[in-house]
Amino acid sequence: MSEHRTFKRLCVFCGSSNDVDPLYINAARAVGQWLAGQGIGVVYGGGRVGLMGAVADGALDAGGEVIGVIPEKILGLEVGHTGLGNNLHVVRGMHARKAMMARLADGFIALPGGWGTLEEIFEVTTWAQLNYHLKPVGLLNTNGFYDHLLRFIEHASGEGFIRPMHKDLMVVRDNISDLVEGLSTVTIPKTEQWIVRP
Repeated sequence: MSEHRTFKRLCVFCGSSNDVDPLYINAARAVGQWLAGQGIGVVYGGGRVGLMGAVADGALDAGGEVIGVIPEKILGLEVGHTGLGNNLHVVRGMHARKAMMARLADGFIALPGGWGTLEEIFEVTTWAQLNYHLKPVGLLNTNGFYDHLLRFIEHASGEGFIRPMHKDLMVVRDNISDLVEGLSTVTIPKTEQWIVRP
């Protein structure tokens, strides 16, 4: 049975490249604005470039809470967001970054991105599958960006590597309001329902 969750903060994973179609940048800014308008804070990777910067700027411009978590090495490359003040947390490395982001958020969404975004969203989905947390996970499929990935997930499920009960563990929608609504009601199966003991 699903519950209806409310969210104080959502963790947003997304790309940090500026060399993308402006459609993605604009959509990320709109996500930040929408979340702020709903009173939902943004936890993200602390950058000021690419979709990361756009999400943060959108939320800040709308008066929302934005918390950035950035590793020392990346901050040293001068890509940290300078508008976060005390809400920019500097940590030792990537593992510490992900742990803090997960601790601060009530759920996770991935906007379009590359290796880092994929790694982050898959990790928190795996944690949900194994009940290391019971926070919902979603993909915002802007402009069909994740269509190929979704076909691969269907393939992995068809081949038996993703159980039927976990195929929809990652909520997928093409607009932020529908995605957050989906996150609010998704059921995360308990491990005792599927773990096979020898």
